[in-house]
Formats: sequence, structure tokens, C-alpha cells
Amino acid sequence: MMYIESVIKQFKYYKLLGEKTFEQLDDKQLFNVQPNVNSIPVIVKHLWGNMLSRWTNFFEEDGEKEWRKREEEFTATINNREELMEKWNAGWECLFLALNMVSNDNLDTIIYIRNQGHTVVEAVNRQLAHYSYHVGQIVYIGTLLKGEYWQSLSIPKGKSKEYNKQKFANAKSKKHFTDEYLGS
Repeated sequence: MMYIESVIKQFKYYKLLGEKTFEQLDDKQLFNVQPNVNSIPVIVKHLWGNMLSRWTNFFEEDGEKEWRKREEEFTATINNREELMEKWNAGWECLFLALNMVSNDNLDTIIYIRNQGHTVVEAVNRQLAHYSYHVGQIVYIGTLLKGEYWQSLSIPKGKSKEYNKQKFANAKSKKHFTDEYLGS
């Protein structure tokens, strides 16, 4: 499997984790905003702003666009699920469109983020870590809000032995870890 195919699967996996969290929360929980705490809508707004900035004209322009208003990303202005999902999907769409332009031939191309040069691989890895960090925050907030009613998005607590038994009952094979989650 080519590097970029693997990365795209990982980004899709993290997108799915966010969406599965949104699905478990009612609107009151989803829009639970606390002072001085990044709520789920604020994190989504930040991811959206970052994704549009980093991935628009990825090869031609610096990843920190002049039009980006990063500080405004941390104010709670998303008020409904529809707007939240519009921003969420717009950011991810921008990312996936840019990643579709990446190939083995341009992985070593230098792109810039705030005038700091990165190979495409370094830039992609930087953003994969950044987005997984924030999706982890979204999931964690979801677990706090749902408490005992949270439905695990990975191996449920107390089920590791059962999960491993099932996995080791299968023959060894080469596949991406996200295949079982993404249906690939």
C-alpha cells in the first residue's frame, strides 16, 4: 500500500470517530459550552479553519493563509448541528481533495506552513497528528457528557481478551487497521 493511501484511510478513520461521537450526543450535549474550555463546536470550527488554510492550493501557497482568522476559530459561534456538520464536512472535503493530488512523485516536494518548509510527507504527518489530537478531544468530551451511556468507538473496556481471541483466531493477513471500521 502506498503511503498516501494509508494516510487517507487514517484521516477517514478519525473523521468517522468524530461523526460517531456527534451521533451519540443530543443537541444540548453537543452544544454544551463552558467558559474557557474548547467545546466540540469550537474544536470543529478550529479544525475547519485549519483544514481550509492548510489544504487550499496546497502546493502553490503557504499553508497559513492571510485570510485565515485563527483567533476567531476559538469563539463559540456554531449554534446548530447543520452548521456544525457543514463546517466539519467542508474541512475534510478540502483535505481529501488536496490529498488526491499527492503521489509518490511529489512526496518530497517542499511546501510551506508559516514560511517553514516541509516535505509533503512531513506536512501530511503534521496535520494527521494535529487532527487526531483534536478528534481525540472531541471523543473525550463525548465520553464525559454521555458517562455510562457512552458506546465505545474502539475495544470496549473489559473486552480486550475477547477481542484479541477473535483476531488471533484469523489467519495472518496484510490489511490496514482501519479496514474493519471503514468497510474497506
